[in-house]
Amino acid sequence: MSHTDESPVVVAGAGPTGLLLAGDLAAAGVDVVVLEKRPEGISNLTRAFGVHARTLELLDARGLADELVRTGRTIRELRLFGAVPFDIGALPSRFPFLLVTPQYEVEKVLLRRAVENGAVIRYGTEFAGLEQDGGGVTVSVRTEAGDATVRTRYLVGADGARSAVRGALGLPFPGKVVIRSVALADVKFTEEPPLVVRVHGTGGAFGFIAPFGDGYWRVGGWDRAHRGEPDDSPVEFEELRALIERAFGSDFGMHDPRWLSRFHSDERQVPEYRVGRVLLAGDAAHQHSPAGGQGMNTGLQDAANLGWKLAAVRNGRSADTLLDTYHTERHPIGRAVLRSSGLNLRLAMAHNPLEIALRTVRKLVVTHVRPVTRQAVGEITGIGFSYPAPKGAHPLTGKRAPDLELDRGRLYEVLREGRFVLALPPGTEIGGFARDGLVVAHRTGGDEALLVRPDGYYAWAGAPQVPVIEAGLAPWTG
Repeated sequence: MSHTDESPVVVAGAGPTGLLLAGDLAAAGVDVVVLEKRPEGISNLTRAFGVHARTLELLDARGLADELVRTGRTIRELRLFGAVPFDIGALPSRFPFLLVTPQYEVEKVLLRRAVENGAVIRYGTEFAGLEQDGGGVTVSVRTEAGDATVRTRYLVGADGARSAVRGALGLPFPGKVVIRSVALADVKFTEEPPLVVRVHGTGGAFGFIAPFGDGYWRVGGWDRAHRGEPDDSPVEFEELRALIERAFGSDFGMHDPRWLSRFHSDERQVPEYRVGRVLLAGDAAHQHSPAGGQGMNTGLQDAANLGWKLAAVRNGRSADTLLDTYHTERHPIGRAVLRSSGLNLRLAMAHNPLEIALRTVRKLVVTHVRPVTRQAVGEITGIGFSYPAPKGAHPLTGKRAPDLELDRGRLYEVLREGRFVLALPPGTEIGGFARDGLVVAHRTGGDEALLVRPDGYYAWAGAPQVPVIEAGLAPWTG
């Protein structure tokens, strides 16, 4: 680095969130530099292991999903507390399952895409501070070669739960530690359990198991007797084996751990995702309990929401105010994930009569009340989330778009171009709608015109009449 480099966008953090965002920006022709304090080749500790359906859809829109699916095991049922089955095999998605794969496999495909599209990854470069003004942000960094600065129009903090960017902004991170000293490992089993992701608690302890596709299983456990252990306290294999046996009634012949670790879990959320020209995404903006495996997925979905907006502003197609919608759309989603994952964790930890009674009620409701079941599955998988729509908007506005069949291929294949997609009913005249940032295609059915955002949510829907369509396009594509 020279003393002062310049880049239109700087991303702090080369985890999954930062890499997906960098890839989106680079693919849209925006120069982007990623700052990563880890040396090159040193991967993150792989605590995340599940990729949910909505995240796979977003990766499909980048041509990465099918490749990633081949790296792991697909699971069509989650079983919580020993009795509550979440059937995700019937999801209305091309990916009706949870993909169990290590976080490093996700990072691998995202890193390759980012670099192939021109993103610059600066390893061994630590964010050290920022100063922002009306024209941009001056970012201070530390490297082995000394201190330097980078001047940028926008800075995104995707630098994890201990975010230095969030700290430099002086933003509070309200919340609390909800569980300490969770032991974690990848192991082999002599007696393989059923191929579902299982979470089960006994009051004094809980455990979870999930199968990878390489013969190893991710296992974790917690015991009230060890809840005060610090994160850097070594995990003894026998400790974890006993936890799994206590939670499930069997240790399934656990053996050959390839790594062991201990962590704690917080529930926190920053009050603002945007402060001037600085934005926060992923764990820098929110932390969730591990129940449901939604942490990495929520961060990746943050990046998918923010990337096209930053590109549209940077390329002059939208006003800077579009970035305000990143907070208004993603902050409520982060809050909802905090609520649902926190509830699932507390049910797993239930130990007094009232908590156990509530867990029993929850089992009955989730199992037998279909709207509640759909909502629970929609929240865990991300399929059920939608964004707020203006008053009087079409009911589809803000909702997730399914993988529509178009005359140019599947919708999520067409979204790989990184543009809005206008899907018109069969026979509708296409001429006259062509413009920069828009793909126009015919649907294979239906009688309404649909405008889909680059992140796979409906921006507008209405009658297939030229003046109506032009009015629907105007706020988004000029």
